[in-house]
Amino acid sequence: MPGIMKLLAGIVVAAVCLRCFFLVFERANLYFPTRTLEAAPDEIGLAYQDVFLTASDGVKLHGWFIPSAARGRAVLFFHGNAGNISHRLQTIAILHRLGLAALMIDYRGYGRSGGRPSEEGLYRDAEAAYDWLRARPEIDPSSIVAFGRSLGGAVAVELARRRTVSALIVESAFSSTADIGREVLPFLPVRLLVTQRFDSIAKVGSLAVPKLFIHARQDEIIPFSHGERLFRAAAEPKRFVALRGGHNDAFLLPENAYPGILARFFGEVSGAGPSKPATESPAAPVREGGGAPAARSTHGS
Repeated sequence: MPGIMKLLAGIVVAAVCLRCFFLVFERANLYFPTRTLEAAPDEIGLAYQDVFLTASDGVKLHGWFIPSAARGRAVLFFHGNAGNISHRLQTIAILHRLGLAALMIDYRGYGRSGGRPSEEGLYRDAEAAYDWLRARPEIDPSSIVAFGRSLGGAVAVELARRRTVSALIVESAFSSTADIGREVLPFLPVRLLVTQRFDSIAKVGSLAVPKLFIHARQDEIIPFSHGERLFRAAAEPKRFVALRGGHNDAFLLPENAYPGILARFFGEVSGAGPSKPATESPAAPVREGGGAPAARSTHGS
């Protein structure tokens, strides 16, 4: 009997140690914030406004609003898990050239934003940004597009569940952190240990808003298969575009004609209705014809 008790106690201690290890490992490998802003939009010729927000739990946030000469549609952009908003100026410049106003915020713990990052915290940050943008007099509140890259894709998906958006763009995103963890640590029961779930694949099927999924075939950080799985799980209407290149450079490669991909999608969803629960099952994807990049679509050509 004492031997059994010792064995059970050892199992409990090992489980607690494993749990503590995973909690530290999970956060250390999910969030890579940088505090120093290394550039500003005016350094690339863009007028902007410093935006200071307060999330629903009291955390102070910072972001940049880049206005557009055209009134109406605006993009709420959510960046990846590393750096801060100052490292995303190229994306904002592309959106500006397309005639779109844009709001980009730093999550809690990033840049000039307070607090410490967490899954629910990032969702609250997104809500605060959306509410600020929706209140702008020059913005059509029914035409806000949620756009997330990498980790930001999961934030954008959740925002589309919590707020009304006219369209959703998910680029270079993972299906869930549990899926990533299982691929990196196949010897651990990751699904039982993970606390920062970002479970986008369980959510996209409930969103009937027009969706654009973009992923690079040679993505060395988030495998291309994650983008494909998200697309397959998503409700109609939806489009998938495969790019050449890696995780951080595909949108910059001239051969991908990335600005044109966005321009076409924005043109298609102009005047699209708000997000709401889907009522139909997604149909099989149809491959589009034409030049690079390869694309699959069920949203219409």
